[in-house]
Amino acid sequence: MKFKITALLTLILILVSCGDDENHNHEHDLENEVIVPETYIFERNGMSSVSYSGQTTRLNQSDELYNALNDNSFTLSDLNKMFQGENGSSAGFSDDKLNGTSKIIGSKTSASSLRGNALTKSQFVQLLTDYTEKIIPNWAADASNGNAGQYGNYHFTENGHEIDQLFFKGLIGAFCLDQIINNYIHPDQLDSGTKVEDNNSDILSGDKNYTDMEHKWDEGFGYLYGQVNDVTLNFGLPASGESSGNLLMKYFIKADENYHQGIAEKVYQAFKRGRAAIVAKNYSEREAQAKIIKQELSKVIGQYAVHYLESAYTKISSGSDRRESFHGLSEGYGFVLSLQFTNNGEDEPYFSKVEVDTFLEQLNNFYTIEPSAILNMHDEIKSRFDI
Repeated sequence: MKFKITALLTLILILVSCGDDENHNHEHDLENEVIVPETYIFERNGMSSVSYSGQTTRLNQSDELYNALNDNSFTLSDLNKMFQGENGSSAGFSDDKLNGTSKIIGSKTSASSLRGNALTKSQFVQLLTDYTEKIIPNWAADASNGNAGQYGNYHFTENGHEIDQLFFKGLIGAFCLDQIINNYIHPDQLDSGTKVEDNNSDILSGDKNYTDMEHKWDEGFGYLYGQVNDVTLNFGLPASGESSGNLLMKYFIKADENYHQGIAEKVYQAFKRGRAAIVAKNYSEREAQAKIIKQELSKVIGQYAVHYLESAYTKISSGSDRRESFHGLSEGYGFVLSLQFTNNGEDEPYFSKVEVDTFLEQLNNFYTIEPSAILNMHDEIKSRFDI
């Protein structure tokens, strides 16, 4: 009898245990199952829950600013309006739809809680001053060491710097990359305030069709894909003949074509799966996908810093006119500036601001920098990124 009772109790315990495990796993699956759509399309009640129009506006503004930095008719006031707005609103653009909004390039430059730095932003403001005070007054002069002027189709400062390239390659990191990987897809933004509780309860943002957490992730997506007409095609890349803009997307495409085949698919899938994880309330999966995005997009910056430094080193070492290297070296300078906004997936940059500023000091005068200094910089960046 004792044996039968013991066996019966054991059987009951097993059944209860199995029932508990089954219920637990079922609840876990319901809470954490991530259903990933084929493309970056997310809907609620039959309507899209994706919005990143503000990012599209800022990217379009950057195109106009780029054109202005290749035109000698703009004043410092004109350029500052386009970069920093006027009285808290965007201003100075020929496309009136870009004016009078809260979307201002400068307000999102070197501005993340993780990597934002006022001194770094001031470097961009100084570049606008240099353009109007050094480049424009010497537009047709002969460029030489100590004298701003023109060489070929390019216009350089007295140190050989081509301002538009320094500015926009730096903006790739300080604006696009920083906002994506150090702000919008980072917990400092996604989990701030009541975003987690609201997302768990499907509480929407005001009268919008998305939760705040969904929207922040989409805004990060928008800083890369915001100018693409149809992000459901070709892993979100622009169609053939479609503009890629002047910032991160342009070099993201180049990286996929020239150095890291498949990076475009990898990042797109991570953005898609991360967004689906937010819908599923699976935040560990969201973070896993964010890590992929941080590392892969950072790789673009490291790769093109190496690319342009290598090209400049080769040209200068060949004994040709140094000025032949200045356009590419200016691009390299901008990508080096961008290094401080990278993220290794553990929320640390591949290069700190102090390291970057040391590099930039070495790049202060293109006429006098030793080729060995360029090569050493190139080698250090290549090693740090393992590319």
